[in-house]
Amino acid sequence: MMMMGMCTQLGAWTPTQCHLKAPSKTMKTILRAQKTHSMSPEKKEIFKSLESWVSQNVLPLAKPVEECWQPHDLLPDSSLSSGEFTDQVKALRYRTAELPDDYLVVLVGDMITEEALPSYQTWINKLDGVGDESGSSLTPWAIWSRSWTAEENRHGDLLKTYLYLSGRVDMHMIEKTIHYLIGAGQDVGTENNPYMGFVYTSFQERATFVSHGNIARLAKERGDLVLARICGTIAADEKRHENAYVKIVEKLLEVDPTETMMAIANMMRHKITMPAHLMYDGQDPHLFDNFSAVAQRIGVYTTNDYVDILEFLIGRWKLEKIERLTSEGQHAQEFVCRLAPRMRRMQERFDDPKTKNNHKFTWIFNKEVSL
Repeated sequence: MMMMGMCTQLGAWTPTQCHLKAPSKTMKTILRAQKTHSMSPEKKEIFKSLESWVSQNVLPLAKPVEECWQPHDLLPDSSLSSGEFTDQVKALRYRTAELPDDYLVVLVGDMITEEALPSYQTWINKLDGVGDESGSSLTPWAIWSRSWTAEENRHGDLLKTYLYLSGRVDMHMIEKTIHYLIGAGQDVGTENNPYMGFVYTSFQERATFVSHGNIARLAKERGDLVLARICGTIAADEKRHENAYVKIVEKLLEVDPTETMMAIANMMRHKITMPAHLMYDGQDPHLFDNFSAVAQRIGVYTTNDYVDILEFLIGRWKLEKIERLTSEGQHAQEFVCRLAPRMRRMQERFDDPKTKNNHKFTWIFNKEVSL
């Protein structure tokens, strides 16, 4: 899913940590003040009225199962004879032997983020007016959320199996991190508000598309064309999902421009919190920060990317041209449309060279990587 780390320089995520060193008695959580169900019943009716539109414009962006790739299609074929299968695994290990440790850290972090999918499905089903309240609802909103979850589920499975076969990473520590992360949940500041929720998913799916695309490029440069294809295939899924969520926000701007504009401003004012911000391996209380720093340094996901996505969405949604806004909506519009240049200027101040620290990551057997 939705994306990995964002560098701390622009405050583009909320630095919350969840230290689950033992069961709940020693759990220490620092989260923002949480609101629930603050949207009016009248606003929920808007999403009910859009069900026919979702059927026609969003559901076609979910691929039929028979047309989808599956993780096994891109991995060594376990149905072959033991000798042939072993040869394919050996070839995989030969290719991954050339991957730098910092690349592996970011690939693992991306995979762990994808593996926390249960938290993301729970979150999207808590959005008022669009959730799957029965678990098998036939509303178009619910059909989409289950289809999206099913497609996203393949991403973590594929990357996790590839990394397992590589022998380059400590799977026990990785699996602990996934366990901690799902147990910690997430707090991305959208309340139960689908306006903010779909703004968030629009941003996150594009961020994941960018991240996996950059991972694919780096794999190709290092000679692992199979891994490049894997990451490129995942990126293509994320791009299609991005299109779905961007379309939803476009429609909301059409039918309820002020509420939607205020939701966009609210999300951008508090910055986009990454879904794996509570990442923890049982040892490093700043694991997400450190993972994000490596991703920034090697160019997988950077402050530039964050601002590029913001500019892309402002242009795609034509926010400067939105009309029929109340005074509150106009203030929100002004804030959002001026935000990207301000962030560019802030970034320039942070781009001066700084002393780089090294950090040991349990995911790669406590080897040190530059932050």
